[in-house]
Amino acid sequence: MSAPKKRIPTSGPQLGLNAAFAGLQLDGLPQGEESLEVVPSKALRPGRIVLRRETAHRGGKTVLVVDGFGEQHASADIEALAKRLRAACGCGGTVRERAVELQGDFSGKVRQLLEAEGFSVAGVR
Repeated sequence: MSAPKKRIPTSGPQLGLNAAFAGLQLDGLPQGEESLEVVPSKALRPGRIVLRRETAHRGGKTVLVVDGFGEQHASADIEALAKRLRAACGCGGTVRERAVELQGDFSGKVRQLLEAEGFSVAGVR
């Protein structure tokens, strides 16, 4: 049987890590704000969206691509929309080059969801 491993204590004072800041004078510094309020990004502004059904280079699997987001749509808003679409359809997917790719053919359901959010939907029927 081998000897027990040596343990390095991690709960004690850590020497050397905070020594660089020990000589700083904090007396003349202004007080910081109490809390930083997170400003939510603006809601998606509706626009024209194009639905495409693709199977090429995907091993015969069908992928529904939601494309045509304008510059007014931030990447974070597109990500949030993709998450809502994936959850509503119960499928996987991703955002690639400002286009939402959903695994499977849920064109009817996706069309309804996008139109409910105020988008004008063109493409796959």
